[in-house]
Amino acid sequence: MIFSAFYGIIVAQMAIEINTSSAVEKSPKKRILLVITQSEFGGAQRFLYDLIKNLDPEKYDILLAVGKDGTVNSFETKGLKTYKLNFLRRNINPFYDIRASWELKKLIKDFDPQILFLNSSKAGFIGSFVSKYLIQNTKYKILYRIGGWSFNDPRSKPERWFWKILERTSAKWKDIIIVNNKHDFDQAIKFKIKPREKIVLVYNGLDVYKTNLLSREEAQLKLQDAAPSMDRPYPYIVGTIANFYPSKGLEYLVETAEHFKNNDNIVFVIIGDGPERFKIENLIEQRGLHKKVFLLGQIPDAYKLLGAFDIFVLPSVKEGFPWTVIEAMAAKLPVVATKVGAIPEIIEDGKNGFVVGPGHPEQIAAKIQDLLTNKHLRQELGIQAHQTVLFKFSLEKMVREIEILL
Repeated sequence: MIFSAFYGIIVAQMAIEINTSSAVEKSPKKRILLVITQSEFGGAQRFLYDLIKNLDPEKYDILLAVGKDGTVNSFETKGLKTYKLNFLRRNINPFYDIRASWELKKLIKDFDPQILFLNSSKAGFIGSFVSKYLIQNTKYKILYRIGGWSFNDPRSKPERWFWKILERTSAKWKDIIIVNNKHDFDQAIKFKIKPREKIVLVYNGLDVYKTNLLSREEAQLKLQDAAPSMDRPYPYIVGTIANFYPSKGLEYLVETAEHFKNNDNIVFVIIGDGPERFKIENLIEQRGLHKKVFLLGQIPDAYKLLGAFDIFVLPSVKEGFPWTVIEAMAAKLPVVATKVGAIPEIIEDGKNGFVVGPGHPEQIAAKIQDLLTNKHLRQELGIQAHQTVLFKFSLEKMVREIEILL
């Protein structure tokens, strides 16, 4: 029953004192408190970083509250003003969730925001619950941005149902919900996920002129440094950049590579890390692909290495709006991606990339083969992809549309 009425309205608003430090002093600027569950850099974190860096510091006083999960506080290392929420975790846990609620309540009271901007499913539920039941007479606007509904993740049917109920219930405690693709917008209407004011579609955006890609030679040397067993330059490199989560479908990229097992001119690389790494390593070993598929781990500013790739593949089974796709397109790479989330809104099949069905490595392999045998096709798709990002998915447009809502 909705976290058992969220653990008895946090154990009847029990008198727990959370050890939080004193808040930042109030400012005449508009105060925005952003909350996100994980600090490990992914799509949601990238959105927040780009947004904060492009909002006028003379107009806004911004504090970013970050949950405990993640190997490093990526925001802090990038110079943003952050606050660690020690009890906010990704997985459901009554002990941590109750304490996270009181921890967040204390921070909200201290910082006294005019905007509470919630990001990710867990932060979205807890933040709006705290505002509804633990803080009386809230005077701030609540925005909630979701980069992909949790009920679309690879989960059991009861888990998907559970997250639909949570999103539908907690939507009533939020003023504005922001989605980054039409598929999620349509699902919100279908499943009656209705906030107090409105649902808004804002696409992710990228500044094409500030990608700072390394040259092909430099990028390939970096790849070889990250994977010493990749002992020579290869004519063709197919790659992806992704966290190792079930939603990324990386096993299908490994299965795609198996179609090219006897082709010594092509290798596959995956930049990233995460909980699914052990599973992917085992699959590579089982299929005898340790000289065909290379796992490079986390690499800071991995997008700068896109110049080393000949083809970019995103094999996800669930997405919101993947930054890596528009980064690859901005790098003029031909992209093969699955028909999930915003992909069909970004890629027009055969015009600026290829779209295939999720969970079908044979389809990915067929498109890769088409690209390998047709240099002109690779170049044409890359040029059209670059133009698409330049004119349709700009960073300036994304920031402007978000700022209107603040």
